[in-house]
Amino acid sequence: FPPYNSSAAMTSLKEICRGLPLYPLPENRGRRKGIPHAPVRTPNLTAQEKKLALRNALRYFPPEIQKKLVLEFAEELRLYGHIYMYRFFPDIEMRAYPIGDYPCKTKSAAAIMLMIMNNLDPSVAQFPQELVTYGGNGQVFSNWAQFWLVMHYLSEMTEEQTLVMYSGHPLGLFPSHQYAPRLIITNGMVIPNYSTRDEYEKMFALGVTMYGQMTAGSYCYIGPQGIVHGTVLTVLNAGRRYLKAEDLSGKVFVTSGLGGMSGAQAKAAVIAGCVGIIAEVDEAALLKRHKQGWLMEISNNLDHCIARLRYDLLQNSVLYLCFLILTLHLSALCPFCVHIEAMELLEVHFLQPILLIYSRDARKNKIALSLGYHGNVVDLWERLVYELDTTGELLVDLGSDQTSCHNPFSGGYYPVQLGFEEAKQLLSTNPGKFRTLVQESLKRHVAAINRLADKGMFFWDYGNAFLLEAQRAGADVEKKGANKTEFRYPSYVQHIMGDIFSLGFGPFRWVCTSGDPQDLATTDSIAMSVLENSIRQGVSTSVKQQYHDNIRWIREAGRHSLVVGSQARILYSDQRGRVSIAVAINRAIAEGRIKAPVVLSRDHHDVSGTDSPYRETSNIYDGSAFCADMAVQNFVGDAFRGATWVALHNGGGVGWGEVINGGFGLVLDGSKEAEERAKMMLSWDVSNGVTRRCWSGNDYAYETICQAMKENISLKVTLPHKVVDENILEQAVKH
Repeated sequence: FPPYNSSAAMTSLKEICRGLPLYPLPENRGRRKGIPHAPVRTPNLTAQEKKLALRNALRYFPPEIQKKLVLEFAEELRLYGHIYMYRFFPDIEMRAYPIGDYPCKTKSAAAIMLMIMNNLDPSVAQFPQELVTYGGNGQVFSNWAQFWLVMHYLSEMTEEQTLVMYSGHPLGLFPSHQYAPRLIITNGMVIPNYSTRDEYEKMFALGVTMYGQMTAGSYCYIGPQGIVHGTVLTVLNAGRRYLKAEDLSGKVFVTSGLGGMSGAQAKAAVIAGCVGIIAEVDEAALLKRHKQGWLMEISNNLDHCIARLRYDLLQNSVLYLCFLILTLHLSALCPFCVHIEAMELLEVHFLQPILLIYSRDARKNKIALSLGYHGNVVDLWERLVYELDTTGELLVDLGSDQTSCHNPFSGGYYPVQLGFEEAKQLLSTNPGKFRTLVQESLKRHVAAINRLADKGMFFWDYGNAFLLEAQRAGADVEKKGANKTEFRYPSYVQHIMGDIFSLGFGPFRWVCTSGDPQDLATTDSIAMSVLENSIRQGVSTSVKQQYHDNIRWIREAGRHSLVVGSQARILYSDQRGRVSIAVAINRAIAEGRIKAPVVLSRDHHDVSGTDSPYRETSNIYDGSAFCADMAVQNFVGDAFRGATWVALHNGGGVGWGEVINGGFGLVLDGSKEAEERAKMMLSWDVSNGVTRRCWSGNDYAYETICQAMKENISLKVTLPHKVVDENILEQAVKH
């Protein structure tokens, strides 16, 4: 918990709450060097549309300021395909400050400010200067003028006002009442027939809509910890289902992506106990995860990666100690980290010769390892195929992909035919050629996976639209006789996580607004106690296993230093667990055991929050997978049942136009009113989705909602009757 000058922080926070800094204008320092930046966008605007984009951007400024800004805004549009307003990038340490430091009239507004600044924290955000939190294009706001205005509105907000947000734009503060949400967010609510990628690129360039991903635009991101937990559960359950293994020691998991959310995969592999090799084309992303301690090793040498699967370098502690000493010596010369080329130099001249002598099998020795390969994942997959063909040895057990394939032609997926920098250049100069190379790369990608899967590897789609885009590229992913949401390989929801959602389990999370790690430790203890008490009181076998997994997770989370940004925690819990944890935390705040309010939230990727036919609802087989009633109803229901803020988005995970999703924030302040809000809202937030899944024919959901009705006599849902005799359907169709 780094020390800082509280009075200085207050001064800076007061400054950003005064509104847009216009007199005088701040210096325009443009794009900052030394931080990652979003790929150049190519909206292909006409001359008239460029004028409209400039007119829309200048609406935030009075006429005497417009003349000073119009040329630089035009330059941003020309160079980057969007007007970010770099001049107004705040000169403040962007981070989640303790809630008491925010100059607000209400704790709710201060909590929202904290969450916004956490989403833009450079240690959290993928492209902080472009206001992108994760996923390559998950915006918090569309431009920096919106940030300044929102912070000003929040500083002025009372308990009788609600701030309304239209796709990053603060429409204003509107009169409401103390029981209404303090903030209503919608992102990307485009008329369905116009919700295409090409239309999106134009509308985003015009500044009239925004892709908020999931928790980027709803201000609820907690760093990659959230996806670490989901990935741990996914890998553990994949091992149980497909490898028939409770213990994944010695099993090999190959995947790609170490950027935003995908950066969690390295840590998840180690917590799950397996060997994880994660490919990443962007060296900056690799080094960031290595510096954070989330990635144990990095290499740009495929020979070394294969060797790590065959040889246990760690077994000879003396030799490895020598390697560490040399590495640390270089690290002292380079304060940021050990550069990949320096690591490779040591490997070639020091470690690789030793491999010829010490050839212990790493998988047999069951070492948990996260190895980042600096290169294209297609090269890694094809090398694994080469090893299979030349040695007969299958070196991988589990495989997936977490490139931002929902955004494949705008920097979410880089083709294997080009290096990273060369590909970025082509993306900005010839997007059509870039698109062609991406689709060719996807076909090679799938061909290698198919070859390994035929020999026993299990692969799943991680909900990033990988298989969907591969299919569109012409890759061999067809599943004969299946419906259009099914492919040769399952979505992780279909075969791994879907049953968890049907039991009511999903990614529940909280943020301790004091910023004190001790408060987080207290909430961890409370959550474990609640789950352990629930087990003692009696739960079904399937629920009991989930509770045990999450108790294990909380214990591991503290040991693995998972906090990046705000003091936050996530676990998967059902309705009973979420309500009980919320009530216990709220009472701990009232008793003074927790020093400040706690924000409850969840990923939109949850039981009820998202309608996404290729991910969250891919295991809905009654024909309603493409319907979005559940997510919209959830947004509305949360709003009038006690949420502090609610959000509804187009896009997220699998891409623009492919999903409708929503989320919430709920501030616990120790009051009786907060407890009642939590009970009512969290119950609905789970039951809605379980009921929908029950109606679609899921047996787990049927049992779960029937149990919920027994526990709450006010809950009465429509239960489905199964068709017992399938012959009557055949006869009716033939009639």
